[in-house]
Amino acid sequence: MNPLLDAEQAVLGAVLLDPGQLAQLEWLAPDHFYRPVHQALFAALRQLRSDGHPAAGEGPVPLSWVTDAVNEAGRHVRGLTASYAHTLVSACPRPAHAPVYGRMVLEGAIHRTVTQHAIRLHQEARTGALRGEVEGTLHYADVLTGVLTDLARRWGTEPRPVAPATPPATIPSVVPPTQADQGAEDEAFLLAVLVERPGAMGEVVDWLRPGDFADPVHGQLYRCLGALHHRGEPIDRITLLWEAQRRGLLADRTLSRDRFAVICDGVGAGDAEWLGKQVMRSSITRTAAASARAVRALAEDETLAPGRLINHALHSLGPLADVRTRWETAHGRPASRAPSSAPSPSGPPAARVHAALTRSAPLAAPSPPDRLSLGPAPTAARPSSRIHS
Repeated sequence: MNPLLDAEQAVLGAVLLDPGQLAQLEWLAPDHFYRPVHQALFAALRQLRSDGHPAAGEGPVPLSWVTDAVNEAGRHVRGLTASYAHTLVSACPRPAHAPVYGRMVLEGAIHRTVTQHAIRLHQEARTGALRGEVEGTLHYADVLTGVLTDLARRWGTEPRPVAPATPPATIPSVVPPTQADQGAEDEAFLLAVLVERPGAMGEVVDWLRPGDFADPVHGQLYRCLGALHHRGEPIDRITLLWEAQRRGLLADRTLSRDRFAVICDGVGAGDAEWLGKQVMRSSITRTAAASARAVRALAEDETLAPGRLINHALHSLGPLADVRTRWETAHGRPASRAPSSAPSPSGPPAARVHAALTRSAPLAAPSPPDRLSLGPAPTAARPSSRIHS
């Protein structure tokens, strides 16, 4: 049993039975259908309507409406026959319920689209981590945010981050050993520099946070350094050890004296700002991967309504937006924003939103389901089929 497939067939069957239903489905696009044959057929039906097909008028629907749609769709996809078109007709319980069937198709498309873009962001984050780059990761984060905003408008809601009641269960990311070793080395090197160089904390404290460290112990030591810096107290290995003890890191065995000695006995000579940016670069790709996994887990939950899915997904991207803002600050650039997906002036955004908000309401005067006539087509001339773009 596949409710989404049934909904796609019902939408197409409703339009084949009653072409006037297309006016109620302006917000539904061909690419919202999952099966390619359904995409091609819906695009063909819209194309015939825009070309002024006689079936779009009043009176019985001629058989040519079905045959012409099959021929037009057959230009772009294989396997579509007139018999399948009649199967679609029989799959539609009520043509007047086309907006409701269309809502189901759009809902499936939203889940599918969010999943695809989350996977793409996760792949780009992993690639960026291996290459030591973040530009591609940030770009695809913008793309995902723009997609979520556009889908919210298509669904008829306002996009706003909302935390889910229960965080989605995600699979932990596995970091390659070589990459993990390099990141841990950069973090330990940075801590050694901050301990040995007076004033080095001032170079990174404004934009580097404990959560940017992959190793929790390193993050806790950086928090201790930040506390000393904030209170205006001197920083060296003794004051740092004292602060770590005050915070219970020695008592609960979070930090051992041997590990503390290894970190603080490092070289201690280096550029704190450069090392801090290395740590933050890893933080961006790591946070992006975690956000992408959370969004994908939400999208794969079929019980989650589209509005909640979109808002929860936007919330899951919040940590990445925070790291990105601090990354821009570290480079002395104003924080960039995700591109807004304002509706195109050439499209029908108002009609889509209105249709989405009223998508469950059937037509006031539903057409009889037997409007499709098997009689001869009218003699009125009609334009020839054209390949739609």
